[in-house]
Amino acid sequence: MRPILMKGHERPLTFLKYNREGDLLVSCAKDHNPTVWFADDGERLGTYRGHNGAVWCCDVSRDSMLLITASADQSVKLWNVQTGAQLYTFSFNSPARSVDFSVDDKLAVITTDPFMGVTSAINVKSIADDPSQQSGESVLTITGPTGRINRAVWGPLNKTIISAGEDSVIRIWDSETGKLLKESNQEVGHKKQITSLTKSADGSHFLTGSLDKSAKLWDTRTLTLIKTYATECPVNAVAMSPLLDHVVLGGGQDASSVTTTDHRAGKFEAKFYNKVLQEEIGGVKGHFGPINALAFNPDGKSFSSGGEDGYVRLHHFDSDYFSIKI
Repeated sequence: MRPILMKGHERPLTFLKYNREGDLLVSCAKDHNPTVWFADDGERLGTYRGHNGAVWCCDVSRDSMLLITASADQSVKLWNVQTGAQLYTFSFNSPARSVDFSVDDKLAVITTDPFMGVTSAINVKSIADDPSQQSGESVLTITGPTGRINRAVWGPLNKTIISAGEDSVIRIWDSETGKLLKESNQEVGHKKQITSLTKSADGSHFLTGSLDKSAKLWDTRTLTLIKTYATECPVNAVAMSPLLDHVVLGGGQDASSVTTTDHRAGKFEAKFYNKVLQEEIGGVKGHFGPINALAFNPDGKSFSSGGEDGYVRLHHFDSDYFSIKI
């Protein structure tokens, strides 16, 4: 399984997202320019220029026409995927951290950071079919959680919003009223900041990664803890195979402590676990520095990782991967 090394970012990667067909991969980094690549050979198609700060997160609409990006420049932008044209800018009073399109692409949930006296918030925006009709008004604004909300995604049928972040609690909100419906149990939940959250292909369960050196699998409707995957280093990124019962965790120690240790001690590899048995089944090394982003191709036959080193590594699985037995 030789990885394809994709060099295009000058700063650490923050997020990776495939479109629904799995033929395009969008990467976000701290260098202000989200980039789109062909997902089979890693060829760079183009960049989306316009942000003025680190880009933390992105999402692609179901028809692969619309890209939404969240940036530290206190804005969220809508782009035409094909032409790279900026269609609209939502402005906020603090850095935008995460974005997620609803199932029908009619809504987007955006989280903003605490900043200069402004608390963190979850904002729901309506996305117009015609960009010229787009409005910046929020349909719903939820505040309450302390600290940064690192990720918020839509629950089943857009009825709920699932959020997680710095205070290590996962919350499920009613997306109509903004009412808090459920909170994760403190005893079984994460002990430190939750860095990442990803849903299963069918939306029935989701996986969270945390600086407490573990990842946890949760039931989307009941918020029951299903599985826990323990590892030796802080988890920055998680991904779930849509094809096999595999979860992948990526991480490594903080950038600040990287230079003080031997590069082999950093444990900068993407670790594969059996989703059901919670056992480690293998690892993919290669990044020089922590892994900040992971994504599976929707067909489950390849995955990509983005690192603190500014590289995206694209891995097409060999045939023997699909017959791993434990």
